[in-house]
Amino acid sequence: MKPQILLTLLFCALAGMSASAQRETFNINNDWHFRFSHEVRTDSGRRVDLPHTWNAADALAGKPDYKRGIGNYTKQIFVPESWRERRIFVRFQGAGNVADVFINGKHLGEHRGGYEAFVFEITDRVRYGKRNSLLVRVNNAEQLDLMPLVGDFNFYGGLYRDVELLITDKTCISPLDYASPGVYLIQRNVSEKAADVDVKIALSNGNASEEEVEISVEAFGGNARAAAGKTVFRVPAKTDAAYVSVPLHFENPRLWNGTADPFLYEVVVKILKNGVPADEVRQALGLRYFHVDSEKGFFLNGKHVALRGVCRHQESALVGNALSKRHHDEDFRLMREMGANAVRLSHYPQDPYFIGLLDKAGFVAWSEIPFVGPGGYADKGFVDSERFKANGKRQLTEMIRQLYNHPSICFWGLFNELNESGDNPVAYVRELNDLAHREDPTRLTVAASNQNSGALNNITDLIAWNRYDGWYGSKPGTLAEFLDRTHAARPKARIGISEYGAGASIYHQQETLKQPAPGGRWHPENWQTYYHIENWRLLSARPFVWGTFIWNMFDFGAAHRTEGDRAGFNDKGLVTFDRKVRKDAFYFYKANWNPEPMVRIAGKRAETRSKNGTTVEVFSNCDEVTLIQDGKIVGSQKPDSLKICRFKIALGSGESTIEAVGRCGNGSEETVRDSCRLRAAP
Repeated sequence: MKPQILLTLLFCALAGMSASAQRETFNINNDWHFRFSHEVRTDSGRRVDLPHTWNAADALAGKPDYKRGIGNYTKQIFVPESWRERRIFVRFQGAGNVADVFINGKHLGEHRGGYEAFVFEITDRVRYGKRNSLLVRVNNAEQLDLMPLVGDFNFYGGLYRDVELLITDKTCISPLDYASPGVYLIQRNVSEKAADVDVKIALSNGNASEEEVEISVEAFGGNARAAAGKTVFRVPAKTDAAYVSVPLHFENPRLWNGTADPFLYEVVVKILKNGVPADEVRQALGLRYFHVDSEKGFFLNGKHVALRGVCRHQESALVGNALSKRHHDEDFRLMREMGANAVRLSHYPQDPYFIGLLDKAGFVAWSEIPFVGPGGYADKGFVDSERFKANGKRQLTEMIRQLYNHPSICFWGLFNELNESGDNPVAYVRELNDLAHREDPTRLTVAASNQNSGALNNITDLIAWNRYDGWYGSKPGTLAEFLDRTHAARPKARIGISEYGAGASIYHQQETLKQPAPGGRWHPENWQTYYHIENWRLLSARPFVWGTFIWNMFDFGAAHRTEGDRAGFNDKGLVTFDRKVRKDAFYFYKANWNPEPMVRIAGKRAETRSKNGTTVEVFSNCDEVTLIQDGKIVGSQKPDSLKICRFKIALGSGESTIEAVGRCGNGSEETVRDSCRLRAAP
């Protein structure tokens, strides 16, 4: 169907809406006109559909000076006469990184921050019964008053998340409270016997006079009503956000119990005027309580949970960060297949749709603002200016309010890899920590440090370190020394590992084990595998480490990098950037983290081996693994404590077919198999 026909049908649907209808949301992703700001001719530009970024090609081609400037997005929107007595909002899920919004040529406002949603009301700015022009000028240029200042990742420009029109009654649950849902589910006194939830509601009144409304709140578990409450409230005239709370009490609640039982209630908040529904918002509720112990780690609902985590950047091949739901679904499926149960959403707030997947599956999440230091690069992540500090506080407030109701989120991250030289961020991080606790006293704050010591490590509730022992110099054993020394020196500190990883190309294969130069072009896969085996050996033996997060789940774009098999990428992922190939380290973790029976021959891409004999390494969570070479049994082994079997074989002339057969479960006949072909070097 042609775009103009689809647009006409949408106009007809909008025009037919009743003026008394409740809240309606319309996705307006399709049929935008895009041009760069330097393309000033009237016939320049092209049609695009959202999500969209203009950096999918240049940044992912390893071009360090990829386009960082202004892109213009224009769309025609028909506003029917039937909306004249209602309110109209336009909601952007995300724009990188500064967005100035115009309606019919007039400036509505600006949003500064590339990873949070923002909303503008256009009720009094539109022409009813006519088409209206919506223009968004998006700027991803470097700016010293905007987080992030630096980062080992790409700063994509564009309208890379969904855009929606929201139509409401004159008195509504406010979309203007930092673009939050307008409903906050504040959990108190949660246990297996009972739970209390304060439902805090932000109400907005567009009328010139005060409005009295009835507020109804119900919580449903399946089809059964589990709790309910109501109140009457007078909303002041011309108010963006007036707050009222309705308490809910749950008897014998079903808890959100992680991956074992990620049960979600649905909370329905309604506004009624003279008994007639005027607005409604629905939010998922996962009742849970948690804490972190300095000796034993993370506890959910009173039971210890080992957080087996990964880090994730929101981007994929061909589209950059302009992800659709299928991209988020694919990423989550791979995490779940590997057996992860926690995610660090690095280094910025990510799409609520993806976080919703974590909620439904019982994952534990760490969401953070883009307060990012330089790592091993130049410049700084902090400028001691009032504009920069105000922007960071704004982004922290937006993140917390927009994501408040997601039960998967247990930690608010405040920074990544800052240092105390020059402009010292310590005092400012303390301000952020206080702000996070005021906005949300129910969750813990955390930071990712790369400094062995210093005041930055002593501010947040939890602290974690980015460690690359065995990749950026040193050896894996030094990680154990660091953790044991730190824990002994600060026994009350709750310490974790926020990043650990090593680069690997599936095209770089070697039989011998030799540590590569991390900045070089040779990144053999077997070193990454060895690195993760040894690091996990150390980490899994230290229960005082409250959580571990692999850097990274997927290869990702970093246009300035010139290493590995191609420029412009960080290849520390356990899965390739296109999501097509799982590296050997992925299967090592799958064997250790996912109880589903599996067997995998490691190093099968290293097809040529020594003619004097070679070792075949197999990852398996089965009770016993048998190795077969050219139809003959080489031997059988029980996997060791890290789910590894190692078999010595000799290779003759030509190719050999190697098969690993795993048998699972007390004499069960169930088997899983993997195979490969190896040949001796000439």
